[in-house]
Amino acid sequence: MNDTSEVKLHFLDYWRVIRVRWAILVIAFALVMVSAGVTCFFLPRQYYSRVKMEVKSDNNAIKVFSNETAFQTVRDPNLQPTQFQVLQSKEILYPVIDNLKLVDTWSAQEGTPLPKEEVYFMLVRRMELNPVRNTDMIEIGVYSTDRTEASNIANMIAVVYQKVRRDDQMQIRDSGLAQLREEVLNQRKSVEAAQQEMQKIRDREKIVDPNPETLDSPDFARQVVADDESQYNLAKIKHAELISRFEQTAKLKPEELMTALTSLEIADPTINKVLPLFQDSCSEEARMLNSGLGENHPKVKALRAQKEVFARQLMEGIAAVRNALSIKIKVSEANMAALEDKLQGTKVKFNQATGQSQEYINVKNRYINAKKVLEIAENRLSTESLQLKMSVITAKIWEKAEPSIYPAKPKVWMFMALAVALGLFVGIALAFFIEYLDTSVKTLDDVERFLKAPVLAVIPKGITSLLKLEGDAPDAEAYRILRTNMEFNCKNPNAKTITLVSGGPGEGKSTTLNNLAVTCAKGGYNVLIVDADLRRPSQHTFFEVDNTVGLSDVLSGRVRFQDAIQKTGVARLSFMPSGEVPDDAVGILNSQSMIDLIASIRNHYDLIFFDSPPILGVSDASILASEVDLAIMVVQYRRFPRAMLQRVKNAVDNVGGHLLGVVLNNVETKHDSGYQYYTQYYDYYTPDAKRKKANSAKAVKTGALAEAKTPAKPGDY
Repeated sequence: MNDTSEVKLHFLDYWRVIRVRWAILVIAFALVMVSAGVTCFFLPRQYYSRVKMEVKSDNNAIKVFSNETAFQTVRDPNLQPTQFQVLQSKEILYPVIDNLKLVDTWSAQEGTPLPKEEVYFMLVRRMELNPVRNTDMIEIGVYSTDRTEASNIANMIAVVYQKVRRDDQMQIRDSGLAQLREEVLNQRKSVEAAQQEMQKIRDREKIVDPNPETLDSPDFARQVVADDESQYNLAKIKHAELISRFEQTAKLKPEELMTALTSLEIADPTINKVLPLFQDSCSEEARMLNSGLGENHPKVKALRAQKEVFARQLMEGIAAVRNALSIKIKVSEANMAALEDKLQGTKVKFNQATGQSQEYINVKNRYINAKKVLEIAENRLSTESLQLKMSVITAKIWEKAEPSIYPAKPKVWMFMALAVALGLFVGIALAFFIEYLDTSVKTLDDVERFLKAPVLAVIPKGITSLLKLEGDAPDAEAYRILRTNMEFNCKNPNAKTITLVSGGPGEGKSTTLNNLAVTCAKGGYNVLIVDADLRRPSQHTFFEVDNTVGLSDVLSGRVRFQDAIQKTGVARLSFMPSGEVPDDAVGILNSQSMIDLIASIRNHYDLIFFDSPPILGVSDASILASEVDLAIMVVQYRRFPRAMLQRVKNAVDNVGGHLLGVVLNNVETKHDSGYQYYTQYYDYYTPDAKRKKANSAKAVKTGALAEAKTPAKPGDY
């Protein structure tokens, strides 16, 4: 239960701060919203255009010794990230800049000549590349303040990218086709040489071979020879394929080989993993240098060190690929040698069975095998030559960019939504920060904790002089509470003289004293108000009387105190003005005459209230506090810091005064719900005319009876 109550108390306290500081919150919120609106209004409108295109893997290289189709589709998970880096490369964007003359256009916009590289980085910042989920499609978007320029740049990037991809693929296919032609030519020479050698052996040894173009053998031995030759030929083809791959890897540069591994059907997980990271590092380095970071900046150095690690890993991966190919070639050579030995043994047995010359059989086998290889190479050459005439599609544009109708940036609704959130945050934070800096009295607990004095009453904001109100008004109830608490908190039955003190001007001390005196007089006390504020007197303004003769004249001996006292419109309430302000106000108050005056009027009145100036800064209030019986401290709600109020209390204590309690004045009850129960009495006063009339009649009757009686003596207050 305690924990729950504590959490609820904290929440209500936070809500109280917001209610009290709502004006700050509204002002901060309004400033943020106005700033956001003005900023959003003056931000340049940027239009967005995009191209949607399909990209395919680079698997269109010619496979010289493979029976697989040339256009077999392979899904590469690294295809889109790799192509995003390619799209942002200078190889793609420099032609775009040249074709659209962006250097001249953007230099004119900036008002200063721009280098081509600066225009390149500006273009990269305007690009937005997005993959289309679960497809091979990508979107190439461009932002620009000119809607036509945005669409033109996006379309040009797509066209240049498509052309570069197609040219690269055609170059790879042309290189493979040239190599294939060379292989066919060499193989044809080998066939012709074997055929000529076979003819010489037949002529020399008078061999009659009815089937010189085939290895026709009816028995099982001939079949064994054919099987061994088939295995040997397959091993030879695989060996030639490995040699071809190794030669192609040797011709390509490391950076070219990184992107050509897929085309060569070489899969290396290390390169596939490190290559995108290396490309990202290159782009990030260019971005940092363009943003103004120097060559020796720690971030640039760290990024370059990381890039060198990636480059070293890539070179190690490439070396590992080439080493693996070399090992495979050696293994293939050993396998071919073993198959060749086996084939030779089979042929010896076959020749012994057929009676033919071993030399002729070897040459014939070599001729037939070379002829088969030639036929395969010629068929592939014919197929690839035909396919080369067909267009190579590695990137296809499905949706061209068009000029946008509406600007894409700034997004006003998102901008203003963020401004709303930021404005509320700033307003609430500022309200709590000011509340944290505010050390003034806010609650009754603050008064009792720091001043060690009871709170006698809470006076709501907006209460004026009770002299101007007729009948039983709700505003008087706060002062009745003050009068009651004053009676019960005072333990000295002989205490009659009271002064109200405050720390600074404007805290409502004089008004509180006047209303309290009026309330006490209406409650049956014979009351006198003495305006002892000789510096800035104000009590005569409440009664609208002359201030020419008063306390100063009595203390100087010019008049008797009975002559300085004036009657008021309130029964049993008298008033002594301050009189003309003397040159030495402190000397008059701090005199035997003042002590004698207090002793004299004590015998004529039940309560005497002395109005005084603020106790801090002048000594008048301290003198009065030392000469009267009681002092009541008036504290204005949320005005002065607690340290100042503590000095007020110390000032009273230091002169031997007795502080009866504190009046918390000018409280904004509609903001602080904790004070609302102090003003619940407003609900008990009916504003209708009959009730007012009845209360007025009752007040007149009560006043008449009270005047006929002897004035009541104060109780134990």
